[in-house]
Amino acid sequence: MSIDAPSQGTTPTDPTDGRTDDPANEGRSTAPPRSGGSLRPLLLRLHFYAGLLIGPLLLVAAVSGLLYALSFQAEKLVYRHELTAPVGERVLPLDEQVAAARAAHPDATVTAVWPPAEEGATTRVLMASPEVEEGRSLAVFVDPYTAQIRGELPSYGSSGALPLRTWLDELHRDLHLGDAGRHYSELAASWLWVVALGGLVLWLGRRRRAKRDLLRPEKGATGRRRTLSLHGSVGLWAVTGLVILSATGLTWSRYAGENIGAVQDQLGGATPAVSAALEPGTGGDGGGHEGHGDGGHAGHDGGTGHQGADIGVDNAVAAARGHGLDGPLAVTLPTEGNGYVVKETDTQYPVRLDSVAVDPADGLVIDDLRFDDYPVLAKLTRFGIDAHMGVLFGLANQLVLAGLMVALILLIVWGYRMWWQRRPTKERKLSAGRPLPRGAWRKAPVTVLLPLAAATAVVGWFVPLLGISLLAFLALDLVLGLVARLRARAAARERAAA
Repeated sequence: MSIDAPSQGTTPTDPTDGRTDDPANEGRSTAPPRSGGSLRPLLLRLHFYAGLLIGPLLLVAAVSGLLYALSFQAEKLVYRHELTAPVGERVLPLDEQVAAARAAHPDATVTAVWPPAEEGATTRVLMASPEVEEGRSLAVFVDPYTAQIRGELPSYGSSGALPLRTWLDELHRDLHLGDAGRHYSELAASWLWVVALGGLVLWLGRRRRAKRDLLRPEKGATGRRRTLSLHGSVGLWAVTGLVILSATGLTWSRYAGENIGAVQDQLGGATPAVSAALEPGTGGDGGGHEGHGDGGHAGHDGGTGHQGADIGVDNAVAAARGHGLDGPLAVTLPTEGNGYVVKETDTQYPVRLDSVAVDPADGLVIDDLRFDDYPVLAKLTRFGIDAHMGVLFGLANQLVLAGLMVALILLIVWGYRMWWQRRPTKERKLSAGRPLPRGAWRKAPVTVLLPLAAATAVVGWFVPLLGISLLAFLALDLVLGLVARLRARAAARERAAA
């Protein structure tokens, strides 16, 4: 991303820089016209306004995204006591651990159980409780070897984000402002791919002394040219990741996300879900199954809302393991009319995300869903979102995200630095760089301009905040142009009167 463009009234004199840093050379051109120059001025002007006005939003998103990427490892340190337990001689049954959590919070309802994924980890029992706000679960961490409670924390989402990561996630998503704050992140995601790809085209289209200057900062460059060289070379390395982050971020945005979801559904790419609905006369109402199941579980709801026979969590997990689920698991307890849902939760590639539904009365698997059976589009969406969240490749994924956020922060800072470095110091000390002269669109051929306008309209409709903000940029540009013309006419009248 760049917020820099050549000064109004000047022409490039440096083939490696696109302009001169020497005021004495201003106005003289020795460079021949560039190919494809009809669209370059338009792209420069759009890049200028987008970088200047959207840059602050992107900076906030980059800083909060960096903190979020680091939160996975920080969470392991901050909540080490809750997440780990001394390894004992044997692991107690899950039902016994759930009973310990329920005894510690008798007013709460157990909704799910996450068995420990590795030795020395605690069992996480999720509960609907008045102790936490709506939309959160109370996570009770149970020592699987002693059934002692290691701690309780609010938990959010299917990833089980704890308070630190949840706070940073909400900061990144909406600045803790609710639905109104989501406009910030959607604007940032809507424009990130535009400025990234626009910057790529501008950088590739520049002339340079050596081809290696495309991939690395130019040696010996000083001043604004050095800043531009840093900005362009780092942007070239980061552009692919930034475009992916923009696209995946839009999938769960408020307005563009709805359009993306509608298209995905029409293309048959909706994410499927296992069906846990029970047939009438089965474990849902206890008919014909009273007294059957694991001792002590028949004929009551166990604090889950389920009435009737219940085989218990251990037998539900055993049924899922027997059906081929061999990864880390999350068990959703049965509710009225629904059985157990046991899902694999291993999001690291290659993922293990199969799921089954288990009848709580007899332990039979009533439905199963394999990740291999997901539609291709649903798989790609899952991979993209998990990569955006930093869980697809574990620590490596989080380090890449952190690196991309650092790169984006540097690109924004360098962009503003270029804007400051090219300010017209001979005029007003507080003035800053100006965008490219207006009217460049008139030089573009109609065969290029009309399809470009049509594509812009379609993209603006599909990504509404991008379209609205682009119209705002155009309105601002028209106002600034009108003001400039009025000032020029007033200056001409003053000169004529003198």
